[in-house]
Amino acid sequence: MSTYRVAQVTAPGGTFELAEREVTRPGPGHVRIAVEACGVCHSDTLFVNGEVPGVSFPDVPGHEIAGRIEELGEGVQDRGWQAGDRVAVGWFGGSCGYCKPCRQGDFIVCQNLKVPGWTYDGGFAEKVIAPVDALARIPDALAASDAGPMACAGVTTYNGLRRSSARPGDLVAVLGLGGLGHLGVRYAVAMGFETVGIARGPEKADLAKQLGAHHYIDSTSGTSVGEALQSLGGAKAVLATAGNSAAITATADGLTHRGELVVIGAAPEPLGIIPAPLLMRAQVVRGHPSGTSQDVEDTMAFSVLHGIRPMTEPVPLDRADDAYRKMLAGKARFRMVLTTG
Repeated sequence: MSTYRVAQVTAPGGTFELAEREVTRPGPGHVRIAVEACGVCHSDTLFVNGEVPGVSFPDVPGHEIAGRIEELGEGVQDRGWQAGDRVAVGWFGGSCGYCKPCRQGDFIVCQNLKVPGWTYDGGFAEKVIAPVDALARIPDALAASDAGPMACAGVTTYNGLRRSSARPGDLVAVLGLGGLGHLGVRYAVAMGFETVGIARGPEKADLAKQLGAHHYIDSTSGTSVGEALQSLGGAKAVLATAGNSAAITATADGLTHRGELVVIGAAPEPLGIIPAPLLMRAQVVRGHPSGTSQDVEDTMAFSVLHGIRPMTEPVPLDRADDAYRKMLAGKARFRMVLTTG
């Protein structure tokens, strides 16, 4: 029996170690993917640390997967897939198809959502078996190390912006210039928004400019972020990618009338937003989850069209623990990506 390698943790908060798994055939409606690259996302900590119900150990995380279909399960060929097809699998790792959100066609909020690394082994591995509805076709122009992060970081920021109330020419701010935010700025500029980058420290101004932002706000400058945004006319939308509730809250005062705060940075603390201004100015605060496999395809197509790629630091699978620790320490610029080549 042939085997493949995975990088796994055997207990909550554990260290990654390599292990061998037996290669198995995909079941009906599934495919086996030969993984070429997998991004390391901060959300992986939820599974590595056992912070969500249903995680079992040993756990193999990874939900920014890019590779090639190696074997088809029963019924998959009828849905247009073939062995050798390049595919990505993201946070959306499949839906149940029968819960109320699914019956309404809102698959990303499926009540039984399948997430790689949570409900089945993820992409910190040389192979992964995934449901066919999780597959997004990778364009030829995208390298695997770029396509992987597009399946979570990319689609989350892209969808957050394109489904906001902002229109070309509107002022749009992106809070945080890290793994999500650096893509958010690139997408905002490409969508025609007057784009503001917000981060801590004057040294980030050059990065914001490099990414194409028209303005930069240093949240440590002494002027409040809200005042700085209002001096520019007020933001029609703020894409909050930073996982810091106080930083997210500080942007709310910078919204214009009917402005929208789109929260995609997960933080455990509550937001300190006062209801009265929201009511008086008809503003909106909403959370935004990732995106379906079709959304991932849309994201990759838009990225190819506009020459947008994530900033990545590829490392081999056997250095999974190093990559994960570097991500946790905030020293990655900007997406650590595990590769199997």
